[in-house]
Amino acid sequence: MDEESALELLQRYRRDRHVLLNYILSGSLIKKVVLPPGAISLDDIDIDQVSVDYVLNCTKKGETLDLSEAIRLYHDSLDYPATSNIGSEKEFFLVTNLESSGFPPSRAPPPIPVATPSHIITNVSQSESFEPPEDQELTVDDIDDFEDEEEEEVDSLRSSRLQPSDAEDLSLRLPLFATGITDDDLRESAYEILVACAGASGGLIVPSKEKKKEKKSKLMRKLRHSKNEDVASQAPRATGLVGLLETMRAQLEISESMDIRTRQGLLNALVGRVGKRMDHLLIPLELLCCVSRTEFSDKKAFLRWQKRQLNMLEEGLINHPVVGFGESGRKGNEFRNLLRKIEEAESLQPSAAELQRIECLRSIREIAILLAERPARGDLTGEVCHWADGYPLNVRLYEKMLSSVFDILDEGKLTEEVEEILEFLKSTWRTLGITETIHDTCYAWVLFRQFAITGEQKLLQFVIQHLRRIPLKEQRGPQERLHLKSLCCSVESEGGWRDLTFFKSFLLPIQKWADKKLGDYHIHFSEGPSMMTEIVTVAMLTRRILLEENDQVTDSLDADQIETYISSSIKSAFTRITHATEVRADRGHEHVLTSLAEETKRLLKKDTTIFAPILSPWYSKAAVFSASLLHKFYGSRLKPFLDRAEHLTEDVVSVFPIAESLEQYVMSIVASSLGEDGLDEYCRKKLALYQVEKISGTLVLRWVNSQLDRIIAWVKRAVQQEDWEPISPQQRHGTSVVEVYRIIEETVDQFFALKVPMGIGELSSLCRGLDNAFQVYTQGVMENLVNKENLIPSEPVLTRYKKETGIKAFVKKDVSDVRLTEDKKSSQINSLTTRKLCVRLNTLHYAMTQLNKLEDSIQERWTRKKQENFSIRRSMNEKSKSFNSNQKNAFDGSRKDMNAGIDKICEFSGTKIIFWDMREPFIDNLYRHNVSQSRLEVLIDSFDLVLNQLCDIIVEPLRDRIVTGLLQASLDGLLRVILDGGPSRIFFTSDAKFIEDDLEILKEFFISGGDGLPRGTVENLVARVRPVTKLLGYETRVLIDDLKDITQGGRSKFGADSKTLLRILCHRSDSEASQFLKKQFKIPKSAS
Repeated sequence: MDEESALELLQRYRRDRHVLLNYILSGSLIKKVVLPPGAISLDDIDIDQVSVDYVLNCTKKGETLDLSEAIRLYHDSLDYPATSNIGSEKEFFLVTNLESSGFPPSRAPPPIPVATPSHIITNVSQSESFEPPEDQELTVDDIDDFEDEEEEEVDSLRSSRLQPSDAEDLSLRLPLFATGITDDDLRESAYEILVACAGASGGLIVPSKEKKKEKKSKLMRKLRHSKNEDVASQAPRATGLVGLLETMRAQLEISESMDIRTRQGLLNALVGRVGKRMDHLLIPLELLCCVSRTEFSDKKAFLRWQKRQLNMLEEGLINHPVVGFGESGRKGNEFRNLLRKIEEAESLQPSAAELQRIECLRSIREIAILLAERPARGDLTGEVCHWADGYPLNVRLYEKMLSSVFDILDEGKLTEEVEEILEFLKSTWRTLGITETIHDTCYAWVLFRQFAITGEQKLLQFVIQHLRRIPLKEQRGPQERLHLKSLCCSVESEGGWRDLTFFKSFLLPIQKWADKKLGDYHIHFSEGPSMMTEIVTVAMLTRRILLEENDQVTDSLDADQIETYISSSIKSAFTRITHATEVRADRGHEHVLTSLAEETKRLLKKDTTIFAPILSPWYSKAAVFSASLLHKFYGSRLKPFLDRAEHLTEDVVSVFPIAESLEQYVMSIVASSLGEDGLDEYCRKKLALYQVEKISGTLVLRWVNSQLDRIIAWVKRAVQQEDWEPISPQQRHGTSVVEVYRIIEETVDQFFALKVPMGIGELSSLCRGLDNAFQVYTQGVMENLVNKENLIPSEPVLTRYKKETGIKAFVKKDVSDVRLTEDKKSSQINSLTTRKLCVRLNTLHYAMTQLNKLEDSIQERWTRKKQENFSIRRSMNEKSKSFNSNQKNAFDGSRKDMNAGIDKICEFSGTKIIFWDMREPFIDNLYRHNVSQSRLEVLIDSFDLVLNQLCDIIVEPLRDRIVTGLLQASLDGLLRVILDGGPSRIFFTSDAKFIEDDLEILKEFFISGGDGLPRGTVENLVARVRPVTKLLGYETRVLIDDLKDITQGGRSKFGADSKTLLRILCHRSDSEASQFLKKQFKIPKSAS
């Protein structure tokens, strides 16, 4: 509100106070009024300097009012501050007594202007009186003779009270009147028409002066009663049309003096006019002729009243006639000249002025009656007086009549007599040219304007009701369509003059007001969203009517308009939260995009839960549209940040998760509205996805790769520093595997602690890297093992039996080979003790068991992370399912290597024990020279000692595997002695029984009565040696024949191969075998 309008409003407040005090002082509410010295009448009193509290107290207590005391108290009260110059401009200090002041005003007080011109606080000029006052003291009876209210003071009473605080855009799009007719003029003329229509219905009486004292308006009756008194105790109003007209008089705030003048004047106008209806009179003209200036309290009031009547005649008959002129405006110009002469007559001497006035009124009547009684809208000449039914004068008058439906003390509510008032107003339709459609349109505007002023939500229901009553084009009759089409006017706007139809004049202000509020509904309806439903309905109904006026299709445009509301409001709301987050980010440490995403999500949640259901009846995709808009707005702020992100910095870790969460929330809203199929299509066409997961995945992969490089280096260093000693008797594995798992688990923890979005690709990359690290570790465990062939002495050269000399030569060759092998690898092999080999086995076993736990932990945490960061996209779901089904295979490579490593070490351990640690008693001396003298049973104690050492250090799950390796190596050693024992091993057929017995001893030793290896396992391993021991028992000729069959392409009857048969014959103490080998295979005799 600018300074000029604020000053004008202060002026109106002051006049309100003046009028009300004057009314109280001049009425019968006060027992006696004592004037101050020097004052002759109330006109000599400056009402502005009278204490309101004192007057109200005297009125309430029925005491004598001493105006001298009232003036003194007023000046004393000036010591109290009226407003505060320190605090807010909206703070006021009340000086009046709240209890005696009645109900508070329904409007807010105006802002205090910066500077108040001196003319605002000057006293109102004294009224010019026709009769000079007499010197006398006023009494109650004397005061009753004064007029109840002065017209000049009443003019501003209603307009000051109804000063719109939120209705600036609701002014009607109608042209101003050329004569300067004001709203008060229209209101008073509207009441005169109501009186005439009441008179036509037989409900018009003129109250006597005695009864006039007893009549009190509703305002004064409620002022006199305490607000705690029951309303039912008030005196009931008169019934019927008489009481209704009295109520409307009070609602329109028409003074009783004016009411009496109007009624008397109209009754006088009907004298001698038999059959003439009062509502067919040319009311302004008849009142000018029948109301004398002596009926007014002063000249100023009369002149204002006369000016109003003359202006009404000019506007109704000349400026806005319902029927145009046919004589090129000649009568109109003549009519205007007569009106001016009446005004000019006031400057003449009283006698000359009255004579000129009477002559002019006579001439005006001749022209006015001719103009007013021309037929229009199908009526007959003289049937209707067409003086107030020209557009837009008629709707302006009717709008003032409709304003009488509001309670004068509670302007947000309809009066109890609203139905009776509306029914009575129908009697004015013929005079004003009002139709049902015009009534509903005008009434809807009046109700909506009152809602905008008072904020009373219930009024919106009536607005919607009457807007829906307005028929569409196809529902109107042809005559009504033509009539409504004729109602148009030109209004000056910012772009020049604009032609407006009747509907545009009344509904465009409503639409503009509603569009303004709905254009930022997040702020206007944040406290009371329930009102928004009705505002949207009003906006869409008015829009539909206006679009139909322009012959536009409305179905598709409803959604367009809702989109406009959403776009405007979302943009404004997002701008506000952006500014707020930027300010907050300057004071705090949180990244602005993080705060903005949280606020955006909160805004979207509020929009979809509160506002979208209100808008969805008009636009089913309201929630989807608002979600996509916020997604776009936030995305525009996020994109530069995404483009600059290269590493997982603190800001990236802060922004990425909340940005992804916002996008997922947006997509969930779209999916809930459109379904998953609709979501895919909408994402392709409407949503430019942030790609946070993709960008984040790239950054996570960089982080994973750097971590994996560090892990590999750590693994290699841990293996190099390992001494393969058990940590403790309970933890019989090496320390390196613990260190490896510690760093790997730390890496996994850090990976899942990353709150940034990531997909299955990043997890798979991590798992592949960890699997490779475990493989590197397994290779490190196996790295220092010597080749198995280095443990086993080389096979001696095959020789055939030679009595006496063969043994000596063989022994010399054998010793030489063993000494050569020991020289090459003895130190390395000796460092691989059984204890250290068992620790390696235990370490690999520990690594496998922890690997399973790690795998389960990764699966569980990934599942939990997916739930926490659920992605609505089906592609993500499908990838997740694929990973879940194959997750157990994530570490198959390292698991396979560890198992292979365990098998290899078990085999190596057994081979080393038999062929290295027990080489002399087993490989060198078993069955040496004579089987019966060097049996296997002498080695059982050594085997028992070795097994005890193994079982002391090896973990239980690996016991059978390493013992199996020892059994396997023992059988290999036995076969080595039998088949490649050299010249020192000479076997007879009778030795087969001893060897079979030794094999049985070995078998039972490893079974140990059920405490050792499973019998089935032992039997399976021993089974491959039994055929060889049986071959030892066959005669030489049988073996020779079988070998011949094989060499000739046949098959052995014993299932043996040629190599085995050949070696058995080489170790056979038999001349026939020696001759056969010499002849067939050229095998030499043992060296001498």
